[in-house]
Amino acid sequence: MTEIKNEQTKDLTPSRGLIGRAKAVDRIWTVVFYLVALFFLLLLFAFAGYVIIKGFAGATPEMFRFDRNGIGNYFFNTIYLVFLSLLISVPIGVMGGIYMAEYAKDNAFTKFLRIAIETLSSLPSIVVGLFGYLIFLVATHSQPSLLAGSICVAILSLPLMTTTTEDALRSLPPSYKLGSLGMGATLRQTIQSVLIPACVPRIITGVILAAGRGFGEAAALLYTSGSDTNIKWNPHTWINPSLNPFNPLRRGGTLSLKIWSSFTASVGAEDVANLSAAILMILVLSFSLLAHYLEGRIRKKMGDTK
Repeated sequence: MTEIKNEQTKDLTPSRGLIGRAKAVDRIWTVVFYLVALFFLLLLFAFAGYVIIKGFAGATPEMFRFDRNGIGNYFFNTIYLVFLSLLISVPIGVMGGIYMAEYAKDNAFTKFLRIAIETLSSLPSIVVGLFGYLIFLVATHSQPSLLAGSICVAILSLPLMTTTTEDALRSLPPSYKLGSLGMGATLRQTIQSVLIPACVPRIITGVILAAGRGFGEAAALLYTSGSDTNIKWNPHTWINPSLNPFNPLRRGGTLSLKIWSSFTASVGAEDVANLSAAILMILVLSFSLLAHYLEGRIRKKMGDTK
């Protein structure tokens, strides 16, 4: 019997040649994937470098001014609009993800809700822009404003924030939730004090992606926020709502809209469009690096070395 078992075990044990071939194939494909990753990394650096160098090559000091002819006001509008959109999309998206992960039951309503989220995530931005134009401007008899544009960008970001939060909660080990409940905490206390803090790094990733979409959005803002801007940085002029930089109900063109309007306006405005693209590229990269830095600090404080 012992000899029979040894023979069966020997038959099931892979030969050295088979193991060697498997290791060789693994090394080859590892090198291939590294080369592909290196190619896309070089392509990204080349594209970013080309846009930034070309943008600053034809720049003049007048283009950086915070007036009607410079891009300074458009730069401020871009940051302000993304900030307003995140104030709307992040809380609602996180709460939606919490509901889908912890409270939603497997029924027809939940299935309909998931279909709605998937449909909203695949909608073209121009459709959301037309929706915002009809609801926030035509129906309310209002003028284009930063608030209307930020709501449209928030609508586009909601599915991303919801699915990111839900996936982050579902990926946590069950011991997080069971341990907290076992110590007498309620579900709300468990979510607030245990689950959400553990998901913060993943949620920050969702915020980065949502902000990136807001920085580069143009089609939805063209109908809702307007393509021009006329604000003053003298506090004495802020009594006029259209000149107050912090008034969300004023018109506010962003850098992405400045690129579009400059390329379609005249030939001489091409340098302004290139500079706007370069500034927008630097803005997105800076925001991403800052967010990743904060994510790393949070991971260290939580003792997560992954």
